[in-house]
Amino acid sequence: MSEEETQPQQQGFPRRKFPRTFFRPKPVKVGDELDITISEISRRGDGLARVQGFVIFVPNTKQGDSVKIKITQVKPSYAVGQVI
Repeated sequence: MSEEETQPQQQGFPRRKFPRTFFRPKPVKVGDELDITISEISRRGDGLARVQGFVIFVPNTKQGDSVKIKITQVKPSYAVGQVI
């Protein structure tokens, strides 16, 4: 047997690993309106709230603000909302 027959050839790129939350159903959808309280400030300076552990960034808010928001974007690990 030659070396080529004994070693499997790897074609293309290795399989990509996704985080567990990537394919889970999200607790919010684009267009949802929610009453939330901003619990933290993100590194970018946006307000940060959590709904069932799912992170929502809300620009132009401060910690402790209670606001009504509309979800504008939903990504695999976070969402973005705007104050209405």
